[in-house]
Amino acid sequence: MAESTAPPGPDARAPDTGAPTAFGGDRAAGARSRPGRSAPTVLEVLRKLDASPRGLTEAQAQERLARFGDNVLPALREATWPQLFVRSLRDPFTAVLLCLGLVSAAVLAWGTASVILLLVVVSCVLRATGEHRADRSTAALRDLVATTATVVRRAAEDAPPTSRELPPDELVPGDVVRLGPGDLVPADVRLLRAHGLTVHQSALTGESAPLAKSASDAPHRAGGVFEQRQCCFQGSSVVSGSATAVVTATGARTRFAAAQGRSAGRREASAFDRSVHGISWILIRFMLLTPPLVLMANAALRGRGLETLPFAVAVAVGLTPEMLPVLVTTCLARGASLLARTHGVIVRRLPALHDLGAVDVLCLDKTGTLTQDRPVAHRALGPDGRDDPEVLHWAAVNAWWTLHLADLPEPDALDEALLESADPDDLMAYDGVAAVGFDPARRLATAVVRTPGRLGRHTLVVKGDVRAVLERCALTDEERRSLTGRAAAQADDGLRVLAVATAERPARTRAYTPADERGLTFRGLVTLRDALAPTAADALKNLTDRGVTVKILTGDHPGTAARACRDLGIPVTGEAIADAGRVDTLTDAGLSALARRTTVFARCTPDHKARIIRALRAAGHTVGFLGDGVNDLPALRTADVGIAPRAAADVTREVADVVLAEKDLTALDQAVAAGRHAGGNIATYLRITLSSNLGNVIAMLSAGLLLPFLPMLPAQVLTQNLCFDAAQLAFAHDRPHPSVPRRPTELRPRDLLRFITGFGVLNAVADLVTFAVLALALHGPGTGDDEAVFHSGWFTENLLTQALVMVLLRAGRHTAGRRRPGPVTWAALALAAIGLALPPSPLGPVLGLTGLPVLYYVLLVAVLAVYAAGLLAAGSRAARRLQPDRGVPQL
Repeated sequence: MAESTAPPGPDARAPDTGAPTAFGGDRAAGARSRPGRSAPTVLEVLRKLDASPRGLTEAQAQERLARFGDNVLPALREATWPQLFVRSLRDPFTAVLLCLGLVSAAVLAWGTASVILLLVVVSCVLRATGEHRADRSTAALRDLVATTATVVRRAAEDAPPTSRELPPDELVPGDVVRLGPGDLVPADVRLLRAHGLTVHQSALTGESAPLAKSASDAPHRAGGVFEQRQCCFQGSSVVSGSATAVVTATGARTRFAAAQGRSAGRREASAFDRSVHGISWILIRFMLLTPPLVLMANAALRGRGLETLPFAVAVAVGLTPEMLPVLVTTCLARGASLLARTHGVIVRRLPALHDLGAVDVLCLDKTGTLTQDRPVAHRALGPDGRDDPEVLHWAAVNAWWTLHLADLPEPDALDEALLESADPDDLMAYDGVAAVGFDPARRLATAVVRTPGRLGRHTLVVKGDVRAVLERCALTDEERRSLTGRAAAQADDGLRVLAVATAERPARTRAYTPADERGLTFRGLVTLRDALAPTAADALKNLTDRGVTVKILTGDHPGTAARACRDLGIPVTGEAIADAGRVDTLTDAGLSALARRTTVFARCTPDHKARIIRALRAAGHTVGFLGDGVNDLPALRTADVGIAPRAAADVTREVADVVLAEKDLTALDQAVAAGRHAGGNIATYLRITLSSNLGNVIAMLSAGLLLPFLPMLPAQVLTQNLCFDAAQLAFAHDRPHPSVPRRPTELRPRDLLRFITGFGVLNAVADLVTFAVLALALHGPGTGDDEAVFHSGWFTENLLTQALVMVLLRAGRHTAGRRRPGPVTWAALALAAIGLALPPSPLGPVLGLTGLPVLYYVLLVAVLAVYAAGLLAAGSRAARRLQPDRGVPQL
């Protein structure tokens, strides 16, 4: 066991929550402690809890369990399937369709209303089923970790105390528990006794380094409540050592629960929510304008009255992408299902998959993501500052024999790193004599060994905190200052530093004590760094290639975070590193500017993380956040998409939109790719459908004013829409072009409106040219037969042009001839076949369609060739119009 010199952690970890303690009053979870303020003594705590070091009796425990309740966090109620179904109806896309179906029913267009309402139901069923399945998968994760707590209780007041294992939810304030390495702290506790105890509090504070704890009643140092040495908190875990403690708070009264409650509330709108809202309002405006325009134009120019209302509604239906809710839900559900099967990634909220694809900034903590929760040996420096392997050798000797002679259950993380770097045979060459174990007061540990070939002599090997070791070495003040400065420079560079010293003593049988740790010979320094996650470097490169900027929001010291980034090849020089303390002094605009040029924010509190993410979103970025602790809850709620690993705290998983099988950036990279596949298909569907529909509406309005009859019957409009919509379901099964996953895919209403306007006008021009072709082929309209032929010619041309749009706007100029036919190509061919075959078929007369003259088909080929050339030229121009700063395609 050894305490290292390391970069200091943040001063405060949690804001004021005001959660009540078990013995009355309020507690400020994040209030800064005044230096020198005395914590309640063990005796005072036991008196307030009416408890004893011998444990509660069973009767007392049962009475308190009834009074305080189970030791469980406030439950987050899971939505039922019917609730999810009703929630799906609030989706703006679905609401638009629902309103349109009701309007169709109001004008007695029962066929149109029935089809639209059926699509609404199918979309809501798919979405509710997918999200319900994800909720069940998340709930099943809770059953993967079954823990118990070692509790000391008595059968009766005069009975002896006995230890037994109990479920943590049966603990009550006043219970005495025992903690050992690997144990989860089951409640908030006050230490009664502790031996070499260190705990991980990263789930609460974000600090990666374990914190030493002791039962001392000495005044605690300045800092947040979580830095109190006498207390351990629910949500932390024991790294090394052992302890006996009394439970002070359980369930909703713990600081863990208080942090959860502080973060509760309605989450901000995500990128998908904003995009859907904008696109829905575009559709609503078009739909509200179209029927009145049709009615007024026909009344003014043709003297028609309300008999044109069904046609006006049919035109509005023709503008609306009826399959949009179904296709969006299908794309997202297929992507989420594939991620769950292949990578163990659970998408708890389907739109979050789109948000993953739109992410261009990913914020994460370095601990467990870029680095593992363990150190590794970095360098061994002699007294002159040069590399000296002997220093690492002596440090490993100390770690080996203190482990075996001081009755430690297992090595702590630093000792384990030293042992991994040493040859066990070299360590076994020594004979262990005695050990003086580590304790927080001395901040060092000593092993006494007998060196082979040196009879009658014992060697003391001392390792620990730099200042503590140097104080015991035979050095001048100048030498001590120089070595302290060298160690501080290493610590500022993000390394943990241990000092090593030895001393020769005559062999003896008398026990060794801390008083023997004097007059030592300084051997050197051992530096350790955080072990890098094995897949982090490759995953970061993949994310960068996909246009995702990674930013580190950590509670660690700036040097520690910068060291990990440099080791992974992330440039972090100059203003790329900032202390989160600056965040409190900046306005929102100033923080946005700082966040844009900063890669690492160190010493972050939960509120800092949330505010930084909010600033990035305000600057126009789509932000993802990966976190696993209760301290990450505000950031998870603020981000467009919150991500948590399976091993995260229960409450963190419940808040997250996406749950990873492991805290591994490789799985996250795959999730981003899946999100971009789904988002790319949705964006392509919207571009093609809305531009085609807009062109058809413009052409219909124009034809309605030029012709003495309706340009297309309502039944024909509905049939055409159904054929086109059914064909476009293929987009849900399409594999986008390889360039799509390489850049964020976000539905941007303004860009989409610009795109559909340009291509809609082009489509309308092709339709108007078709009118001229029909006039030429028929030598002028005027008879009833001419009306049926006009309807048939335009019906055929509409489906053929829409089939062309599906193929050409999807594939693009450079890939149209090289890609093998996929589902979209086959669907387009089927659509074209229907357009050619339906008018002369037996079903044609039922719809008011008829066969067409050969001259029409000849002229139509020429029109389609010119239209295809125009599509390719316009598509090439649109493809070049990419935003240079984010690489998001103009939709």
